Amino acid sequence: TKRRYFLVGSNHAQTKHRVLKIDRTEPKDLVIIDDKHVYNQQEVRELLGRLDLGNRTKISQKGSSGLSRTVSAFGIVGFVRFLEGYYIVLITKRRKMADIGGHSIYKIEDTTMIYIPNDSVRVTHPDEARYLRIFQNVDLSSNFYFSYSYDLSHSLQYNLTLLQRPYEQWSSAASSTEEEVHTQSKQDSFDIFEDEGLPTKGERMVYGLYNEPYYKYVWNGKLLERVKDIVHHDWLMYIIHGFCGQSKLLIYGRPVHITLIARRSSKFAGTRFLKRGANCEGDVANEVETEQVVHDASVMSFTAGSYSSYVQVRGSVPLYWSQDISTMMPKPPIRLDQADPYAYVAGLHFDQMLQRFGSPIIILNLVKKREKRKHEKILSEELFRAVVNLNQFLPPSHCIDYIAWDMARYTKSKLCNVLDRLSMIAENVTGVLRTNCVDCLDRTNTAQFMVGKCALAYQLYALGMIDKPKLQFDTDCVRLFEELYEDHGDTLSLQYGGSQLVHRVKTYRKIAPWTQHSKDIMQTLSRYYSNAFSDADRQDAINLFLQVYQPSEFKPHLWELPTDFYLHHTSTMAIPQDRRSYTLWWSEGVLSYLPVPYDEVPCEENMNKVKVKRMNQLDESIDIYTEFFKPYELTSFDDTFCIAMTNSAREFMPKTVGADPNPFTVRKPEETGKSVLGKSSKEETILQRKTAASAPPPPSEEAISSTSEDDSEEDREDEGTVSQRSTPIKLLTESGESSRTQELSDLNLWILLNKLKIISLLSVIPVSCFPEDSIYAVLPPQVGKNSQEVFEGHVMTGQGQVRALCREDMLMYREYIKNRYM
Repeated sequence: TKRRYFLVGSNHAQTKHRVLKIDRTEPKDLVIIDDKHVYNQQEVRELLGRLDLGNRTKISQKGSSGLSRTVSAFGIVGFVRFLEGYYIVLITKRRKMADIGGHSIYKIEDTTMIYIPNDSVRVTHPDEARYLRIFQNVDLSSNFYFSYSYDLSHSLQYNLTLLQRPYEQWSSAASSTEEEVHTQSKQDSFDIFEDEGLPTKGERMVYGLYNEPYYKYVWNGKLLERVKDIVHHDWLMYIIHGFCGQSKLLIYGRPVHITLIARRSSKFAGTRFLKRGANCEGDVANEVETEQVVHDASVMSFTAGSYSSYVQVRGSVPLYWSQDISTMMPKPPIRLDQADPYAYVAGLHFDQMLQRFGSPIIILNLVKKREKRKHEKILSEELFRAVVNLNQFLPPSHCIDYIAWDMARYTKSKLCNVLDRLSMIAENVTGVLRTNCVDCLDRTNTAQFMVGKCALAYQLYALGMIDKPKLQFDTDCVRLFEELYEDHGDTLSLQYGGSQLVHRVKTYRKIAPWTQHSKDIMQTLSRYYSNAFSDADRQDAINLFLQVYQPSEFKPHLWELPTDFYLHHTSTMAIPQDRRSYTLWWSEGVLSYLPVPYDEVPCEENMNKVKVKRMNQLDESIDIYTEFFKPYELTSFDDTFCIAMTNSAREFMPKTVGADPNPFTVRKPEETGKSVLGKSSKEETILQRKTAASAPPPPSEEAISSTSEDDSEEDREDEGTVSQRSTPIKLLTESGESSRTQELSDLNLWILLNKLKIISLLSVIPVSCFPEDSIYAVLPPQVGKNSQEVFEGHVMTGQGQVRALCREDMLMYREYIKNRYM
């Protein structure tokens, strides 16, 4: 309406609705009223009908509606204000990227910004449009992800640790929270134990958990800060920036999903040469947490399924250092901006890591150690001193492991294999690995791939998929994993460096084609151009989006600031009241729980971050089946996410008949599915996925032409009234010739059976006395012992008990692969 915006939110099934009222008469303030009632579909329609009727200019006139739909959206990114009134940022398009334990992860495809105050109260400012353009320079449709039910800011280990805590802790927390809620008035706070959906007597009650996100990896935390304590937490949807990809590894028909999630830190965020080293709070530039999750997709739930996760971290060297880009050199000289003899800033950074990951922390430093002119070596020497200084105060069992290896020097050597050396390092790693080079792009991504490959072998071994924890190159499994990691590296490199990866895994394996060198040169030039000309604008956009800089009429504009140093180093503008100890450099309580991370300890501080809600076990919001399969929507099997996702059998297995379907078999480069298909267009990929979804092999040209000639035009006109959805039926001729496949509807099937005079073979009895009625009673088929065993096997698999494969299973799977993908 003219005076208010009404946001109507609903669950997937549209059985529960909430309403948010936003006032449009305030020119510069944000006034939001959250209706605490949960409406059903009928109630919300009546509410909107009353609002429409009450806001019409003339009650009898239908055309002058007082309530009009502005936009349909999938979530709220946040609220932002520059120099005029507030804007609301909404997600208008999304795409499913991954599925973990039945929880969907979406990528933002498109957003819209709506100005809240109406035109009659708007106070204009000449610089508003410029701030709006800068804010929109952050492309929200590029690698921003969200989930309605899964906390993407935390690792899988943290999320599952919450679920595995003893029942008594949650019951006591729930009762104490319930007492607190009843003592407060309902006008002041939300009652998390609402009347709607509470289990009645005789129904099973479960506890639902809602925990605070890890704000370091949340990118819209500041945009939601104003409304966080006003609205119900169902309205709050936190987004992460980075990368998310998922691929399916088929091991003789058993699906294993490999998921890669990269979370980019929102602290000290920026572009390559403008953000180096660390700030005064221990946050480093280009800090990304990469998590690889491997799970047996035949069992979906967290409670019965098998899940494995491994986390790696990349980030700039945690020192005060920078590079001067005013000289327009490809490699500007590195300079240390501040002396830090007690490793104060490095201590702050590693304290954060101890709290989140526990011990041990392993540093893999890939920076050069030998140079004619000191460049990268400056960082190596200073980081080594910092780690030695910090380690002398830690207990020996929890010391930081430091591994320095000059990867660039070994690459030039013909005697040493770089990837073999990285494999040896990975085999000896137990704990969270923090990898860095200077930029944390090319060398770091290759090192992380090799460590991830080693971890993947142990993950598959732990899940019982392979008999020893070793994976070889040139297998379908490793090729799938390598492609996933290269997409991950390209995405992170574009975000920070302005171009894709220059050196890839194939470069270090020395099997890259000669055309790759020209591509590397183009990527280097693209990176140089981006750093020289467009990085400053991107940095301003990031500072404005993350609200590091908040516009005001009483301070200089963002484009007038000579540097953003003081925005990211807040302590430089004030005298610190209490300085942390140089010797006891970790936070209180961290050391006593090591090697367990302090964030996962069930202490009072961490328990207060989690809200507990009693729910009915059959409630739609916690039902995995409803979340994943969406029985209330009309869906097409070919368009489902699990069919469309990257598949090892479809994309990487050779398309030759008789190939071994084992994804752990080493293949020649010319044998891969990728090399046979080449770089296909998007349309060909979609067509391939659609054809791969149907099990029977495609018909020959003769079969297609002969079947098309048999149908007359009159038959086609008669068939126009029948449903277009048809089923492929295989017809066998009497002489035993090759089969012909033809798409026939149910009506065509009955006509065909009459033509071939085999209707007497089926025992069909008309149900109705009317001859026009086409419903027949069909006897159910007799179920044999083999069918019963297959069904029992499916039930056992759903309970997490999978039987070993026998020779018949292998032959059946090979036949299936041959018919479907070859």
